[in-house]
Amino acid sequence: MKAQVSSQSRAPASPAQGLSAYYELTKPRVVALIVFTAIVGMFLSVDGMVPLPILIFGALGIGLSAASGAAFNHLLDRRTDRVMARTARRPLPSGTVNGPRAVMFASALAVISMVLLVTQINTLTAVLTFASMIGYAVVYTVWLKHATPQNIVIGGAAGAMPPMLGWSAVTGNITPDALVLFLIIFCWTPPHFWALALYRREEYAAADIPMLPVTHGEKHTLLQMLLYTVLLLAVSMLPFATGLSGWMYLVGALVLGSTFLMYVVRLYRNYSDNLSRQTFSFSIQYLAMLFALMLVDHYQLALRNILTGVLA
Repeated sequence: MKAQVSSQSRAPASPAQGLSAYYELTKPRVVALIVFTAIVGMFLSVDGMVPLPILIFGALGIGLSAASGAAFNHLLDRRTDRVMARTARRPLPSGTVNGPRAVMFASALAVISMVLLVTQINTLTAVLTFASMIGYAVVYTVWLKHATPQNIVIGGAAGAMPPMLGWSAVTGNITPDALVLFLIIFCWTPPHFWALALYRREEYAAADIPMLPVTHGEKHTLLQMLLYTVLLLAVSMLPFATGLSGWMYLVGALVLGSTFLMYVVRLYRNYSDNLSRQTFSFSIQYLAMLFALMLVDHYQLALRNILTGVLA
């Protein structure tokens, strides 16, 4: 079943609607999670406080690059977006924003982000951020998404970059601990996205996008989700194993990972679209809480000292 929205039937957008449409092009909720994990990567790379200029300009540069990649994704996906109920009302298929303006908007965000990162942060972070943007906006959107059911696995490398970008913004290099943060998000991406793809599989089929539930069916996808979630639980222990995080993180990561695994096991045993939606929703909360836990654990001694001073 195709969900199409005619751009000719729409009334001209008001200025407020126009601004809202451009804001929507940036996928703000996705970008917020990207920026948050990048900021956590910054703080985990040092024992003390991240220098304020690096924190501000690094987060801004990484965030604007992610927003640019999202806008280019909207632009390049606008034809398939028209036939999917989930995406048919996006700014481009609905006609709220036209193609040339979207190109200018996405390009401006990309240029500003690169200028900020090159001039205010460092070249390594700028290069890695640009590679991440191209990986998502071009390699995944144009090629991988339509070429293989493993699209989200391979393309997930671009989405796993933010904490590593935050780390390099502060230190100017990439260490094994930064790669551990990358690996956590890389393993999280397949079960997170396949939960969405399962209850949207008819839309992906209508758009002729070879997502795993479309090409290999429900049970195979659920098995892959289960395997990746077990792998994620194991990988999430690495920050404790390497000394990057302490016991607080270990306990919290076990609780969060076990809860995520419980959702996936329930889904594997007795699939329903409603439970798949719940699993997708929890997966977002899982990643946010896991990285927040890393941050709190990293600064727990400083926080304890502050509280001791206040209560003394």
